[in-house]
Amino acid sequence: MAIDDRTAPHAPAPSRRRVVAPDISRSWLLVSGNHADRFDRAQRSRADQIILDIEDAVDPAAKPGARATVAAWLAGGGEAWVRINDVTTDFWADDVEELRGLPGLQGVMLAKTESPAQVTDTWHRLGGQTPVIALVESALGIEEATSIAKAQGAFRLAFGSGDYRRDTGTSADTLAMAYPRSRLVVASRVGDLPGPIDGPTVGSAHAILREQSQIAVSLGLTGKLSLDTEQLPVINEVISPTPTDVAWAQDFLDDFEARGRVIRDGSDLPRLGRAQKIQKLAQAFGVEAR
Repeated sequence: MAIDDRTAPHAPAPSRRRVVAPDISRSWLLVSGNHADRFDRAQRSRADQIILDIEDAVDPAAKPGARATVAAWLAGGGEAWVRINDVTTDFWADDVEELRGLPGLQGVMLAKTESPAQVTDTWHRLGGQTPVIALVESALGIEEATSIAKAQGAFRLAFGSGDYRRDTGTSADTLAMAYPRSRLVVASRVGDLPGPIDGPTVGSAHAILREQSQIAVSLGLTGKLSLDTEQLPVINEVISPTPTDVAWAQDFLDDFEARGRVIRDGSDLPRLGRAQKIQKLAQAFGVEAR
């Protein structure tokens, strides 16, 4: 007997996410914490990581409800990072208290980080095992970026570009924003952290998103926040090695092995390091040589 498609149960859509370790994750999708109907869809998206936002995306009066919604989803099998309110607010203590120990909590993004103590206090309050991404969004945060990167509990740095512009009066011009981005890159290296995560591109124009993602990569950032699932394929593509990069890396490593791993000149070691990094990322992201 034929099945009526209008009444037959539908299987959930398969996940399009590739499992990518958070230290090399490219796309970080922000989802408002008061829209529980979007959580499952985000988890099935192409985002390397999802972040449920109970900070700027939620009206202050709605924050307790959003926090409870997020906590219930994480306790019920969902997995995500959570952007929590900054330490100076009345919401921070309740955020960390309610999230602590939840099985689906992969880590937190601490809003408006301006000191290493804020990171470490958050990390300790969460039990001393939950990674903390320090979201740097102000002139003071940029100045303290190196000490923040060295803080106990710090996992990666991220750039709150919109709030930084608001704080400093800086325009969105590429040259004007190169300084804070570069500061975060250098601070991450000094603190022995993975590359930082860039702020989001507002709007749906893929040409602009591609250009801004390429600029971030050229400066040394290795991830990007996203506000829209349609942005994810572009971000993932731009931040991944290209097939041509992968082909070069394979050829170099094959030649290096064939000559008995002998270093010929001063350029070999930098090329070796680059080839090994490309190979590692290509395997994680599923990029093949062409």
